[in-house]
Amino acid sequence: MPVFHSVFYEIAALLLIAAVCGAVAVRLRQPLIVAFIVVGILVGPAGLHWVHSADQVDLLAKMGIALLLFVVGLRLDLHLIRSMGRVALATGLGQVLFTSVIGYVLARTLALEPVAALYVAVALTFSSTIIIVKLLTDKREIDALHGRIAVGFLIVQDIVVVLVMIALSAFGVGEQGTGLAAVLFTVALKGAVFLVGVGVMMRVVFPALLGRLAFSPELLVLFAVAWGVSLASLGDALGFSKELGAFVAGVSLASSPYRHAIGARLTGLRDFLLLFFFVSLGAQLDLRLLGVQADPAAALSLFVLIGNPLIVMIIMGAMGYRKRTGFLAGLTVAQISEFSLIFGALGVSVGHIDASVLGLITLVGLVTIGLSTYLILYSHPLYERLVPWLGLFERRIPHREEQLDGEPESQTVSVILFGLGRYGNRIAQGLRRQGLVVLGVDFDPQVVARCQRLGFAVHYGDAEDPELPAMLSLQGCRWVLSTIVVPDVNLTLLHALRHHGYTGHVATTATTVEEQTALEAAGAHLVLVPYADAAERAVEVVIGSILPPSGPRDSEAQDPDGIASDSNGPRPVQLGMSFPYPGSETVHRKPEGS
Repeated sequence: MPVFHSVFYEIAALLLIAAVCGAVAVRLRQPLIVAFIVVGILVGPAGLHWVHSADQVDLLAKMGIALLLFVVGLRLDLHLIRSMGRVALATGLGQVLFTSVIGYVLARTLALEPVAALYVAVALTFSSTIIIVKLLTDKREIDALHGRIAVGFLIVQDIVVVLVMIALSAFGVGEQGTGLAAVLFTVALKGAVFLVGVGVMMRVVFPALLGRLAFSPELLVLFAVAWGVSLASLGDALGFSKELGAFVAGVSLASSPYRHAIGARLTGLRDFLLLFFFVSLGAQLDLRLLGVQADPAAALSLFVLIGNPLIVMIIMGAMGYRKRTGFLAGLTVAQISEFSLIFGALGVSVGHIDASVLGLITLVGLVTIGLSTYLILYSHPLYERLVPWLGLFERRIPHREEQLDGEPESQTVSVILFGLGRYGNRIAQGLRRQGLVVLGVDFDPQVVARCQRLGFAVHYGDAEDPELPAMLSLQGCRWVLSTIVVPDVNLTLLHALRHHGYTGHVATTATTVEEQTALEAAGAHLVLVPYADAAERAVEVVIGSILPPSGPRDSEAQDPDGIASDSNGPRPVQLGMSFPYPGSETVHRKPEGS
């Protein structure tokens, strides 16, 4: 058993083991959450007992939870809930209600105490937004009907779990005092003042401040982290909870045009810090109790894996959705969430449940997350096998989906253009004149604001961000163009587009032949060379003003630079560029002025 003489050595060992277990989990197509909990078991008291710096790990775990709640608030897309209408609210709230009631009865049948049964029942209701969005994105189903419905009711679940944790924190504070009602009144009053202050910041300060910070994406992200942690600390000091403060901090930035850029850059940091939370959870598992908890965990896991999808299918079928949509959406709730584990840990901290109940919740999480991943990955073959028995969950006439089938689809983006400077702006104008739908992307907030004033669809983002393509309208897009002249940025963009399943054409920009060769080797279908193109255009203009407008002669020859020549001197060859777009074979754009 190794003996570590510093916290640094212990953290280094933990990260190394986490990397190895994570690689195994990815190989098995499992979420990293499962690997991190296993790491906690391996290095904790029940395993190798390598890590003893509990305070440091606990601090990093709390930072991870605060950042998780911040990102949830940051991505609180109320428009998505509204666009999904009643199905997101009805399915989200209905599933939480029915799962809680049935889960409580089941937990009591398994001989759990009333308070412990209540915690277990509530923990069974929440599904992992992080895991589901990742799986649906990898399967390219995030924009499908069942994918949009699933994300809608997962957001509803996230709101519910935040409210539950707020209430739990308030009860925990109240139990420490003499009067619960007085404490709740004081907390509510402080909360009102807190929310008013945050609202003033949103209205008065943030519009100008974020615009200035956005000139440096790194500074913008640093401010976002500082704001989230500061409000988490303030929320804790006012008697709420760190989770509430961090969540409100995220919501306060959710309406800004920079929320996608902030969220994408925080994803890696969030996952890194959450590693320590899941490791600490795994370390709390008492392997000696696994034999006692195996039967309750199996029964509760079966309820989550089978019962939760059935509840969703019943609700969606009653609302008029087809059995296929209900089945695919239902599979997304066949596991419990990282929030379920956080909720259980919060219950331990306020003294409502003991570590054995948290261990039971964690064991159910391991089983359901591991198995539901395969259910979602192989959802379509599974549906084909079960379809003869699924007619019970569909109305004779699925009127809701028939209405959706008749709704007009939103306009598809034909070209996504990175970089809206002078060169990119001219390209965008030319493509739009040809009737193409162009979405611009730039990290200069002034450029973004100017394009928005002109009615130009534009998205604030950095091409170096590997998660940015996941937030763009890649489905149906035929061309992605980058006018950025930094080779490394273009190479990163090419890799990110492939990673997120983009199959259309990509055009990048280079300044030298070496850069052009490297970008073509990396998969660019077209490499623009502005200086060379401008030089050729200048030659065309000069030659056109000198030579008479006569046709080419038989004695003309083509030189290596693409300029036709004869005895009287060179003559230009017209250049062009083709951009395929939906509904037409190609759009042929000649250089301006030709």
